[in-house]
Amino acid sequence: MQKNSFELSPMALSTRSETEQVIFEEILGARKVVLNRSTKLNVLSYKMLGKISEKLRTYENDPMVKLVVLKANGKVFCVGGDLVSASKFVAYGHWSFGTSYYRKEFCLDYLLATYKKPMVAILDGSVMGGGVGISIHSTFRIVTENTIFAMPEASIGLFPDVGASYFLSRLPGSFGEYIGLTGARLDGAEMVAMGLATHFVPSQNIQAMEKALEKMVASSDATSVTTMSMIINKFAQEVKVKPESVITRLDMINQCFSRKSCEEILYSLEHLAIQVQEKWIHNAIRSMRFASPLCLKIFLRIIRQGRSQNIEQCLDTEYIAISHILRRTVSNDFYEGSRAILIEKDKKPQWVPSKLEEVSDEMVAKCFLRSFTEDDDWFPLRLPLRYDKAKAMTSKL
Repeated sequence: MQKNSFELSPMALSTRSETEQVIFEEILGARKVVLNRSTKLNVLSYKMLGKISEKLRTYENDPMVKLVVLKANGKVFCVGGDLVSASKFVAYGHWSFGTSYYRKEFCLDYLLATYKKPMVAILDGSVMGGGVGISIHSTFRIVTENTIFAMPEASIGLFPDVGASYFLSRLPGSFGEYIGLTGARLDGAEMVAMGLATHFVPSQNIQAMEKALEKMVASSDATSVTTMSMIINKFAQEVKVKPESVITRLDMINQCFSRKSCEEILYSLEHLAIQVQEKWIHNAIRSMRFASPLCLKIFLRIIRQGRSQNIEQCLDTEYIAISHILRRTVSNDFYEGSRAILIEKDKKPQWVPSKLEEVSDEMVAKCFLRSFTEDDDWFPLRLPLRYDKAKAMTSKL
């Protein structure tokens, strides 16, 4: 297999059927990027990443473009990257094939994090992993009653990436640790409460909101973010989290997930479960026990480093760790997780090491070394030059 076969895998974009994996629409001063792979839950293929990046750069430099809308066809926004294809390419070729995908994905995430045109992401369905990466930096992040948010990568032998060490570390207290270590799901109301979303708009109002935004940019030469916000507010609703929501348990979450190590976090949860009989505690314990021990420890390190890093630094750190996971520097967990969860689907991954206590600090440290050789055929992450790198220092959350 030639190395460029990963990049040249056929993904036709010639029609407006679902074989066209992403659709681009131009409506006067508005541009729409529509994920169109609904039968695959809109997972992001390598070709999609390239096409979206190319169009976004064109829109950013076009003075006629006032607004970019990111949305998806089907009942799901995007459940992440195409991990099945990535794992198969690596299995049948060379591990560095997989890093090609992550370089492309992280460059798109960085472009979006530093984008200078107003963006509206419409998350009317599940948004996970890579789907979060392409939407979290939008000026407006619209959720509905259908929205489900999660970062469940540790359950398949990875860790929350796509800049998660940046945006999850900006959440209140240790809530980011909770989300990344347990893969817990949030609904639209909870996303708004935590700052992961800006507006809650009922699904039945989404189309009318889009039309109103299109009309606004068509009638105004100078379209301000404030005006866009006023338009969205006309369709938005104030929404409260449910009484049993984990959002109302922040004190307990901080108490457990602020601990120094994964072992201490799990012990704290188990101790809390004896005192408090609540479902979220037992779910958190079960999820951490199910996930890759190595990947849990990698994530805990990167989210805590990420609090003092900008988005560029976070993506670079994540890329190094991802490269080591693909390389099997310490463990085969990514391939085992892909087999058990995504391919054979027996849901019985055999992690090695199998317990948190067996994952040494030295093992984790190896996943952050730039110890690649020419034989590895590995390339560093080269993020695109942007108009103002300082903008990457400021969180949009």
